[in-house]
Parts: sequence; C-alpha cells; structure tokens
Amino acid sequence: MDLPDIPTGLPPHMQLQRTRVLCKNDAPIHTASVVYSGAYNGVGVDNSSVKLENFSENFKVDVIQLSEDGMELEFGMIGIDAAITNAFRRILLAELPTMAFEKVFIANNTSIVQDEVLAQRIGLVPIAADPNLFEFLSENDQPNEKNTIVFKLHAKCAKGEGRKKVLTKELIWLPNGSELVKESGDSKKPKTYTSFPKFVDNPYDSITPSYPDILIAKLGPGQEIELEAHAVKGIGKTHAKWSPVILLREVEDKDAERLVQACPENIFDIEDMGNGRKRATVARPRVCTLCRQCVRKNYGKEVNKLDEEEKEWIKNVSLRRVKNHFIFKIESTGSLPPDVLFTEAVKILEDKCERVIANLSWKEILIGLV
Repeated sequence: MDLPDIPTGLPPHMQLQRTRVLCKNDAPIHTASVVYSGAYNGVGVDNSSVKLENFSENFKVDVIQLSEDGMELEFGMIGIDAAITNAFRRILLAELPTMAFEKVFIANNTSIVQDEVLAQRIGLVPIAADPNLFEFLSENDQPNEKNTIVFKLHAKCAKGEGRKKVLTKELIWLPNGSELVKESGDSKKPKTYTSFPKFVDNPYDSITPSYPDILIAKLGPGQEIELEAHAVKGIGKTHAKWSPVILLREVEDKDAERLVQACPENIFDIEDMGNGRKRATVARPRVCTLCRQCVRKNYGKEVNKLDEEEKEWIKNVSLRRVKNHFIFKIESTGSLPPDVLFTEAVKILEDKCERVIANLSWKEILIGLV
C-alpha cells in the first residue's frame, strides 16, 4: 500500500480512511476529511496535515493540459482539502468580475425574434475585455469611459436576398459612447444615452466579443436590426452572464450513445444537433437511482449476467479516490485566459482570509477590554 502522505505510526486501516475515498458498489465511504489536529491522539499520532509548514511542503499544482486556443486549462491540485478546492470553484463561478451587456437599446427590430429575447441573447455574449481596467457602475453613477463599454449593431437583409445570419462579429465597439439619440431630448440639442471621451488608459485598439461567430438572429428579406448594447462590470453571483467560466460540457456523438446504452433506468435521450452531430440530454432526471452503472465496466449488466472476466474484474478491482488530490478543468468563456482567472480567484480567497483574521483580531481586542 503506497500512501506516502500518511503520518508514521497510524494503523493501515486508519491510514486508508484518512487519505482515500473507497467507492463501493452501493455508495462511496470514508468521504469526510479529517481536519482536527488531535484526531489521532488516541494512537499517539499527530494529524500534521493541518499544519501550515506541512501543507506548504506537500501542496503542489501539476498542469495537465492547456488547449491550443488558450481558453481551457486542466491541472491537478495535490495536498489540499476539499473545502478549499470547492472555495476556488465557487469563486470562479460567482465572484470573479467580468464585463457583460447590461442594457440593450433597440432602435429597430423587424426580425421574428422578440425584443426581449434578442436582448437576452446579446446579454449572454462574452466580451474580450480586462475587467481590471474598468470600475463597477453603481445606481447613482453616470456611465463613462471607465465603467461602460458601448457596442452598436446594425444588420439588414435587402429584399430579394436570401436569409442573413446576424453574428457577434457585427457588434462594433463605440469608444466615444452612444450614438443613439434619446427620443425625449431637445430636437435642437439632441442627447445620446452616453457621451464620453475615449478611454486613454485602455490598451485595446478595439474591444470585440470573445467569439465572432455566435449566432444572434436570422433576418429574412426586408428585415432589419438596429441597436446599442451597453456592457458594465459585474460578478456571476448577480447574474450568470458575468460568470467567466463554462459550467458544463455536453456529451456528444459516440460518447452520447454509449451513455444512453449504459443507463438501466433510461434517463438519457439522444438529441440531433444537425450536421451529423448528436448529444446526450437528461430527459428523466427524477428516475435516476444513483446506481452508477453508467461508470462501471459492465455498462449496466446485472451481476448474474456477467461473464467470468467481468466478475473477476469486479472482485479484484477496488475503486478509490485520493481525498486531497483534485483535477481542475477551467474552461473560459473567452473574457480572460483560464490561468488569469485562477490567479484572480486565489487573490479573492486571500482577501477573504485576511478579512476573517482581521475580524477575529478585533474581537480578541474587544474581549480583552471588557
């Protein structure tokens, strides 16, 4: 049994419980982490894993893979508690600021897409802009070059032409703010929704959506869309459009068919995506019994129907998970590279810890004064 991260002198069965999650046929066991330093005092062993110096020596990060476009990063975190890795996950999802469209001013829309649906689709388009260069826009603030990014979109399908696809590459950045005139303004002195000088500290020659080929709408002959979209700084806790990471990856093609065949409860369906592509969808989630047949070698066979090789495999193989080893996969929406996102998440967690320490210190001072 190779368990080098276990305190010397701990009995083997306790070593196993401390460092491994054992995946049984019915359910995983030993899932809880042992964080109390005196947990093993009864057998004369100090749970040294909770000490800072031991954590610093044992913790490491191994980069497994970085995609060619730089938007997907996979790495392993070794020697860290599940609670801390979950904190990173939650920060990445909900607390890292990005720029996203908050207001859409529609001047003309004769497409079949309703105004509110069109605004919703544009709101979810990721923007390739560093949020650290911008400020948060509060309720009492006026839009300016340091808290608002303005884009315009004007697409038209001429009569006699075929259907036209409106893509995100047609969203054009307006560095000097809005060009739409307010209807309620003075006709002699027309006012736009925003007007500001170009952001001189902005290093971008042009700000664009992260992906140029996202479909916004389709126009028929004679149809037109004209609008402005204003992006502001926010976090995923407020709305998912500000979340800088992708929440899920779809199971497609052969893997989708394999997943459908593996499930004995018929939970998954195959959806045709067009162009010969298929994906698995969760059609009946309430039927799931957590049988885990979809992750087993026999792919849903009953035990009495297994051949000798499969029976031997089940008997001889023990599925375990190391409690302090986690595989992270960060897939960015395109607003920032994944390595930058994780670095910012570490900074946010550090700030949280410093605030807790500061509050505890003040409480100790107040208690001493009483």
